[in-house]
Amino acid sequence: MQDYRKMRVWGKAHELTILIYKATSNFPSTETFGLVSQMRRAAYSIPMNIAEGCGRGSNADFLRFLYMALGSSHEIEYQILLAKDLSYIDELLHQDLYARIGEIKAMLIALLNTIKRSSDGQKTTKR
Repeated sequence: MQDYRKMRVWGKAHELTILIYKATSNFPSTETFGLVSQMRRAAYSIPMNIAEGCGRGSNADFLRFLYMALGSSHEIEYQILLAKDLSYIDELLHQDLYARIGEIKAMLIALLNTIKRSSDGQKTTKR
């Protein structure tokens, strides 16, 4: 496949993960094994799934891991809303993280569609 470190979407997801780690470092200690753990896991799951998918031998496997990354991006999207509503993060940080997640989701969907089209084209030409 390809080197995940050269993918823009992976870079954006990695940056998001670092921001989530920094943002959650100020959460109440009562959330250490709750929301903090969940947010960090969902955040790092995005670039990890992209990286793992890049290491797989087929487009079908890559697609599967990209869908998992997309699912995690939806999960973190809700978690930042919850963090804002619980006053763990302010509105400005929420807006920044929300915009970043939206960009990552759009990039993942575009990549998924590109790979699906490519795979569909390969299937038709092999018949």
